[in-house]
Amino acid sequence: MQHRHLDHQRFTLAGIDDVIARGKWRDWAELRAAALGDPSLLERVQRVCRPRLSEPGAQRYHFWMNYAEEHRAAS
Repeated sequence: MQHRHLDHQRFTLAGIDDVIARGKWRDWAELRAAALGDPSLLERVQRVCRPRLSEPGAQRYHFWMNYAEEHRAAS
């Protein structure tokens, strides 16, 4: 899936938001692989997710926030 905010496949804040909100399994796997290669990406994932955590229906953002917290703590 080509995401509208990804500039040359770099994960900008808007790009991360787009992947989380509209992405499919493969897109999420690419974000995960990128985060494993560049742990600083997890901080950006948290920045994207934090404002959406008050929305109970924003389960994708809750998932990614938990993922980022767990993996930042491990590194």
